Amino acid sequence: MAADLDPRVALLLDKMACTELVHRLARGIDRCDADLVRSVFHPDATDDHGMYQGTAADFVPWVMEVLAGMRRTQHMIGNVLVEVDGDTAKGEAYFIAHHHIPSEAGGDNFMVAAGRYLDRFERRGGTWKISHRHAVYDWSTVAPSTDMWDRTAMPGYAFGERGHVDPSYPHFAGA
Repeated sequence: MAADLDPRVALLLDKMACTELVHRLARGIDRCDADLVRSVFHPDATDDHGMYQGTAADFVPWVMEVLAGMRRTQHMIGNVLVEVDGDTAKGEAYFIAHHHIPSEAGGDNFMVAAGRYLDRFERRGGTWKISHRHAVYDWSTVAPSTDMWDRTAMPGYAFGERGHVDPSYPHFAGA
């Protein structure tokens, strides 16, 4: 914290830095951007998603493989609580994760999972990153997909894409 900064402002900046990591991680997952996902974790960070428990470095290729089996995902981040204690912080962020998944019976399923991310953040070398993430699941549901858009026959519409072809990448690049 800068010595000349009001402590209340410094606290807000720390909370915002941690909150932005939560949002960047969700964006990285939905865009299947392994580099972005990797960037929010400290090199020695860990992740516990239930079906995956281990290092964040190994989580990244694991989750990219899981996502490859889905057509689309969208993680909505809701209530975010961050409590800062010096160079460490704890956070809880509610999520609702939408998944468009091919069905084994043909067609597609729409699966929604909801829960909370319990994150530990650490500031190292002046930079906040996640040191541990624990996904806690509260509920889920699945039903046949009713997505009515034919993305191949709707000229003029912009649709989200995975990777750097998504319209958000040139938007943030200033293109």
